[in-house]
Amino acid sequence: MDRNSVTGIVLILAMLLGYQYFFAPKEPIKSETSVKAASSPKKVDSFVSKATPAVAKLDTTVATIKKESFVLENKDIKVQLSNYGGKIVSVILKNYESYKNYNQGLKAGLKLFDAKKDQFDVELPISGKKVKLNDLTYQAKKSGESIEFISTLPSGKLIKQTYSLAKEGFELNYAIDAKSLGADLGTEYQIHWKENIHQTEKDIAEERKATINYLLHEDEEFDYLSENPSANEAENITSKVDWITFKKKYFIAGLIPQGFQFQKASLSSTPNLNDSLNIKTLDANIVASSQDLVSGKSSFKFYFGPNDYSIIKHVAPSFGKNVKLSYDFLLPITRYVFVPLFDFLESIVSNYGLLIVLLVLIIKTALLPLTYKSYVSMAKTRILAPEIAAIKEKIGDDAARVQQETMKLYGEVGVNPLSGCIPVLATMPVLMAVFMLFPNLINLRQESFWWANDLSTFDSVLDLPFNIPFYGSHVSLFCLLMTLSQLAYGYYNNQITPDQPGQPINMKMMAYVTPVIFMFVMNSFPAGLSFYYFVSNLVTIGQQLAIRKFVDEDKIKRLLDENRKKIAAGGGAKKSRFSQYLQTQMKAIEEQQKDQKNTNPKKKK
Repeated sequence: MDRNSVTGIVLILAMLLGYQYFFAPKEPIKSETSVKAASSPKKVDSFVSKATPAVAKLDTTVATIKKESFVLENKDIKVQLSNYGGKIVSVILKNYESYKNYNQGLKAGLKLFDAKKDQFDVELPISGKKVKLNDLTYQAKKSGESIEFISTLPSGKLIKQTYSLAKEGFELNYAIDAKSLGADLGTEYQIHWKENIHQTEKDIAEERKATINYLLHEDEEFDYLSENPSANEAENITSKVDWITFKKKYFIAGLIPQGFQFQKASLSSTPNLNDSLNIKTLDANIVASSQDLVSGKSSFKFYFGPNDYSIIKHVAPSFGKNVKLSYDFLLPITRYVFVPLFDFLESIVSNYGLLIVLLVLIIKTALLPLTYKSYVSMAKTRILAPEIAAIKEKIGDDAARVQQETMKLYGEVGVNPLSGCIPVLATMPVLMAVFMLFPNLINLRQESFWWANDLSTFDSVLDLPFNIPFYGSHVSLFCLLMTLSQLAYGYYNNQITPDQPGQPINMKMMAYVTPVIFMFVMNSFPAGLSFYYFVSNLVTIGQQLAIRKFVDEDKIKRLLDENRKKIAAGGGAKKSRFSQYLQTQMKAIEEQQKDQKNTNPKKKK
């Protein structure tokens, strides 16, 4: 393996070993208007004055109204509502299943909201008292896929809550009509939203880490609590808020005001480390202006559905940021290459293992010119290897002089030693984009291939009775295949790469050490990602073998000899900028060495 290829591999290794850094808990993005909660993380500041009177229960019609349930349903989602509270009782995604149901072959849908464990309530300040809408009872009127709940207060004034659902999709429209209250309303009303998140995925640790509060506040500033899976987090947002979401691993619940903004909000995230049922609690206290209610700006939109970029990017401005596609500098690759390419392949291929193979072939074909250029550079290094070895033998252990003479040799034949490294580096954004995208790609969820029944999580062919540090307590066969393919590629490269004297690291040994490190890093990564790298390694070996048949190394050697003669003659050969730079640097080093000898003469004995 030549220096250029190793440089690329070392950088990729650094990226993978940096996983814990990139995915480690980070402080949420702060703005000048966003301040960290000073109180205990478990307690959420509701922004309510201590002087505010206690909540009043104006349940005057409970004796005459029978408790009823109502259902709004389309092909994607089923919403159950109750006239007691005019509230959401449950939300079920009809075409998705929890991990346990999926393994047992059950078809029950995935319950994303359940009033038995979750809460969503609106609290209005009416005549100096706080009235929770969930404490009221309502007359219900259903019309098509719309339900109107009407409650009459002791004053005779009405409060209406309306829910409606489109024929498809995951958006539930919600509106509050409190215009009749007029001056009886205080200045601000509150929304309390709390969810105890149940496990829906196989990897509970990864799901707990990926469960987090997101929001967008004024000036389109995206903010979120830390992704620390074990720490209590809380934050007060004192600027206006465009939307708030409770993000799970692959699903999301969001609240988006329509035509107005929330005034402020406080968020908290509490992990339940010893609870395998309620793995994390997300909480939001939201404050909005009562003037919006009086003026009729009281419409909201819920989004209960998959955290799928192709779907949620249309829900609200910047709502697509709820999908962690990539780091900012890689977003163009993921957003405009991988996501559209995935969508296209899904439209023509139903088997996701085959889809990944096609994805690899398309990406590798697009990168083939860079692979070819890198191989040619390796061939030039291989041709010059005997001369470099001769330099080492002549000079000895003076590494600085060996490097100097080696650079001089490159300049004499017009070879840019970085020409092979640049193509390798150019392919790294693609590798990093895949590394980031696959663990957040809902497209692979519960899609089976070969022995893996879910490509979005690790495949376990053997559960160990003990835990291996940095590896885990299971054996992923796709990860092992990826490791073997990397070892095979390293062995192949070592056969065609000459020894390079003077290197501080045994690069040939690194070709065998690096895959083993990768195996430990990626054992708990999605099977789809390991399979992608496995296929990618095989295709790379195939490309190298094919390119080798088309590259005439004797012809390259003749070209290098011709360059040497032309450069020595001082004309005819077109020098690269790097060659000119090398010659300039060599001259500068020689002049510096002469000056050192003149200023530091040897002492006479």
